[in-house]
Amino acid sequence: MAWLSKILAPVAFSPRCRGAVQYAEALACQFHSELILLHVVPPPVALYAAPEAMVYSTAAELTAESLEQRRVELGTYLEGQCPGIPLTRCVVEGDPARQIVDYAQEHNVGLIVMATHGYGPFRRFLLGSVTAKVLHDAACPVWTGPHLEQAPNYEAIGFRRIVCAIDLVRDRWTVLEWAGRFAREFGAELVVVHVLPESLIQLGGVYFDPEWRTQAATAARDHISRLQEDLHLAGEVVVEIGDVPLVVSDIASRRAADLLVIGRGRDAGLLGRLRANAYAILRESPCPVVTI
Repeated sequence: MAWLSKILAPVAFSPRCRGAVQYAEALACQFHSELILLHVVPPPVALYAAPEAMVYSTAAELTAESLEQRRVELGTYLEGQCPGIPLTRCVVEGDPARQIVDYAQEHNVGLIVMATHGYGPFRRFLLGSVTAKVLHDAACPVWTGPHLEQAPNYEAIGFRRIVCAIDLVRDRWTVLEWAGRFAREFGAELVVVHVLPESLIQLGGVYFDPEWRTQAATAARDHISRLQEDLHLAGEVVVEIGDVPLVVSDIASRRAADLLVIGRGRDAGLLGRLRANAYAILRESPCPVVTI
């Protein structure tokens, strides 16, 4: 199966969602992927608080009406705007996050593209509850970001510089390989970033020998260079010391990155030093973020 042969874009009919779908369109056109638009109708458990409302419509009837209404809406979503690529529209009922994750797994989806906000009870936070659950549970990469509603039309979307932030413990190979492959596809410049902890500077008010910091940075660069050689990837290596989310986001901003690629780990969710900062990186990032 070709890389990114299927791209899944959950549709919630919101401005942020429309921006995410525009990125999904651009990627589908570039990779000649099947673009899947998926809308999930939650079960009507809490649609009506008053029992009197159920006199007129049973739960089954409400669900059927909602499904049919959404099918009509989704049927005209992106109508005529994706020439030359396979386009699938699907409406299902159930828990949105669970349905998105299950659909992606059952249909061998290579990438999920979705907005940060959902319609769950935690909408006041950057990450909606649906997006947070998908990030935690999905086996495939997830593309999201805080500024997707500002996406240009899919024809104008391009990628000139990719920043890939990696740790040196787990999944570094997978994350760097994905970023390098994406950069090659678009002829983009690749910048590989590793952030050393601030504890290399001081701990408990005690400042350490600057030579130690220099040696740690050199060792990290050497390690990343060996990874690049193994993967046959060219690209600048940047090693800095500081707060991971702020440093990664600052580098992405200074380098005018069009995409930031980070790791999250499939077996443990958003864990580990970089993974523990994944939500903060998503919040601070000036560009879309792919989590691997």
